[in-house]
Amino acid sequence: MFVKNSEKEYKDLGGGVRRKVLAYSDKLMNVELLFEKGAKGEMHSHPHEQIGYIIEGSLVFHEAGKDDVTLIAGDCYYVAPNVSHGIDCLTEVKLMDIFTPMREDFI
Repeated sequence: MFVKNSEKEYKDLGGGVRRKVLAYSDKLMNVELLFEKGAKGEMHSHPHEQIGYIIEGSLVFHEAGKDDVTLIAGDCYYVAPNVSHGIDCLTEVKLMDIFTPMREDFI
């Protein structure tokens, strides 16, 4: 399978956040997100493992029970299943999230 990013469209999630689902199977999903400066990824949790990679920009990453961490382009994060997490965008941010299993709620 090949996915051309230019052939996929962003879904406007409101609050300065847009999401583009790229490739996925039942067990794995790749998602690109764009955040406006000042946008938030509200605290939430889900049963999926998640790895994120910051492509552009900087953000503050929040994880329940841990100190906040500022991340910049080139940094990444891992979130275990059912752990509450969120972000505050210090600049415009582009990031890639990978989930396992895939997020059926995104389709």
